[in-house]
Amino acid sequence: MTAFNVLQAPAAGMTRAARLAELAVAALVDEAMLTPKPGLVDMRGKGAHRDLSWLLMCHSAHALRPAFEAMALAGAAAGIDADALPALRRRIGAIGREAEVTMMAATGGVNTHRGAIWALGLLVTAAAQGAAHPSAIAARAGTLARLADPAAPACTGNKGEAARKTYCVGGARGQAEAAFPHVTDVALPMLHASRRRGDSESAARLNALLAIVAELDDTCLLARGGRPALAAAQAGAQAVLASGGVAAPAGQAALHRLEADMLARGTSPGGAADLLAAALLLESIRIEQPQAMEGHHGATAV
Repeated sequence: MTAFNVLQAPAAGMTRAARLAELAVAALVDEAMLTPKPGLVDMRGKGAHRDLSWLLMCHSAHALRPAFEAMALAGAAAGIDADALPALRRRIGAIGREAEVTMMAATGGVNTHRGAIWALGLLVTAAAQGAAHPSAIAARAGTLARLADPAAPACTGNKGEAARKTYCVGGARGQAEAAFPHVTDVALPMLHASRRRGDSESAARLNALLAIVAELDDTCLLARGGRPALAAAQAGAQAVLASGGVAAPAGQAALHRLEADMLARGTSPGGAADLLAAALLLESIRIEQPQAMEGHHGATAV
């Protein structure tokens, strides 16, 4: 399993919006490099994907940094005035669509982070409005997500959207509108519980990912393998956690079985991966706190 470096301190003079964008990119990179993840891209290889690699995922993440900063700036400018929220929703929607174009250009047409742009974009926008606690940030993001964006296309043709409609599940949109319950109520509690019992940071993050997989109606799994693939992934993730998590020998064996099944089916829990990145972002914001981003290191407020 990979080891993780301690988060770098923000550079002197860095605005809060810039720091939030930096944390969003770091969360995406950490998710891409977390190893071993069942069915997903990691440091070992492509998982169940043919057109992805961890290097491409990292390149994509860095290409999205300006978009995340623009969303954070928009959130800070709007503040917490309820009357400003509809315009803010339209603004970040436009930035998000521009970010998708940037992503596709950076990856040669490969969808690396469409769901993550939506999730992390909402969260950095909400965090820029002053919230620091994960639940408060998620709640503000949910309020934004529930607002209409008249400029959004009625149908994108994306596989995740098609799976959401076919199987009548919430998907990325439902998660955001519900204020990211699988992030605040599933992933973060598992991350903290794993750390408390002495698991390594990589093991704690893998357990958090599996906790999401165990409960999420992941549209990536549904799009690739239908309900049988979703049920198998959920049961497999539950088996790993019931066996003590990935740090326990029995949990490691269960993880190997889960990965073998996903690779045989050609399935990947991409929705869960996006929510893990969201959890890592909220955790890093919680640790730093706004005062650390604005005052202690000499950064200026947006």
